[in-house]
Amino acid sequence: MRDLTNIAVDDDARLIPLWSIVIAIIAFVGVEYYFWLVLPDQRHHPGPPLGFRIYFNVSWGLLAALYFLMIGYVSKDAPRRSMSARFWMLICFVMPGGIGAVLYFLLRQPLVSRCPACSTFVQSDFHFCPQCNYQLTASCGNCFRTVRATDVYCTRCGHELAADHMPSRLRVMGD
Repeated sequence: MRDLTNIAVDDDARLIPLWSIVIAIIAFVGVEYYFWLVLPDQRHHPGPPLGFRIYFNVSWGLLAALYFLMIGYVSKDAPRRSMSARFWMLICFVMPGGIGAVLYFLLRQPLVSRCPACSTFVQSDFHFCPQCNYQLTASCGNCFRTVRATDVYCTRCGHELAADHMPSRLRVMGD
């Protein structure tokens, strides 16, 4: 498996690369230039009222900018999920009307991280590493659902979590 991009989940602002922001700004300015300067010269009849022109021009400019920002987001998010960034960027670029972006969000894989013990790539929703059986997250010993490390009882089945002997590295607060 190739090396995955390590971007924290809380660091969403870094998921849109600078090149995508620059292209989005250029696209917005280009659309505005076309609608305000080029298109009015080609009309042979009066255009719509100024309010409608402002609304539609800014809307189309924002849609064009959003299109390129979404492609930039996919370029950074797909590697975090062990997916092909080039393939999904192409899908988002080629499919009209944002259908590619909708497909990406519907079909994307869960986040992938490394096991601290053996460095195997594991999905973020795994409780145990499939290679070394290292406990990655706190879970109930009775129903095996995810629990917070500070919980005393399981919120699903009511099982007392202290009886599970959870590893101390998963306990945030002392007893």
